[in-house]
Amino acid sequence: MNKTKQPMSYKSAGVDIDSGDDLVNAFKPMAKSTFRDGCLSDVGGFGALFEVPGHINNPVLVSSTDGVGTKVKLAFDFDQHDTIGIDLVAMCVNDVLVQGAEPLFFLDYFATGELNPTQTIDVVRGIAEGCRQAGTALIGGETAEMPGMYSRGEYDLAGFCVGIVERANILDGRDIKTGDMVLGVASSGLHANGYSLIRHVIDTCDVDLSIDLEGIPLTSVLLEPTRIYVKPVLSLLKEVPVHGMAHITGGGLPGNLKRVLSETYQAHIRADAWTWPRIFSWLQETGGIETPEMYRTFNCGIGLAIVLAETHVDRAIECLKLAGEETFVIGKILPRDGDTQVQIT
Repeated sequence: MNKTKQPMSYKSAGVDIDSGDDLVNAFKPMAKSTFRDGCLSDVGGFGALFEVPGHINNPVLVSSTDGVGTKVKLAFDFDQHDTIGIDLVAMCVNDVLVQGAEPLFFLDYFATGELNPTQTIDVVRGIAEGCRQAGTALIGGETAEMPGMYSRGEYDLAGFCVGIVERANILDGRDIKTGDMVLGVASSGLHANGYSLIRHVIDTCDVDLSIDLEGIPLTSVLLEPTRIYVKPVLSLLKEVPVHGMAHITGGGLPGNLKRVLSETYQAHIRADAWTWPRIFSWLQETGGIETPEMYRTFNCGIGLAIVLAETHVDRAIECLKLAGEETFVIGKILPRDGDTQVQIT
């Protein structure tokens, strides 16, 4: 029995349909700014339509779904929400990219206990920016208001991306062989991995969040968005034959580079081939984190690994430099010797 004697509605239960509709209308211009050839429908339908490009003779679709993990907790703590959407896009499109595919379109899922229009628009603005950086269309998504599921001011994010590649051009590591070199493309910082440990360091070591690291506020460093490698690498693939690529996310170089190596090969990585960005050495010093744990938790300054023949190394570095990417020769592929497929020495 209704004890309040007042008429009940979805709004009285905590879900404001009108507010949700207003937000969808606010999102539409952001989404349209990302549209590309192949988009056949507007945002707001029951499903988004995208036409398979006709220039690919034997197309294979590549999909990826991901989130940004507990990095969102820092976005809540710092009340900064305009870059977390870039992370969301990056985690998905970079995974599609390393299989040789061009990301075509992206959809997002945003869930919160109570819609905050300013906060939500900031998040979606970041998603749209990430899609523009990747040349990927934001063609749809879902905004869910679920009272009681999240603490006030908090939300969760998930993304879904579909890309396309010519079947003959799929990169799965099968062409990797002894003598190939490993290039490391610089990360923009922490990207979106290891944040449970980062937050543990902050809480346990009573970190002063107002400090600067080399002139940059720590809060800005911690929320620096994940680098999107799509356009530079797609350009590279037109110039240089690549044998394999790995997106360096959770698990670091050891956990991700081995995913493109057959059981017969081993990657030998030289730790002195690049210098860790200051945030990683600060984390290690502050938290007393052992070096092997750093390498398997964080990217430590390498966001993407590219495996290719030694004869193409100079050209690859040149192409990536012209696209604004800093690249290092970090290792070599050798016959496997022992249990560890990625050795960092």
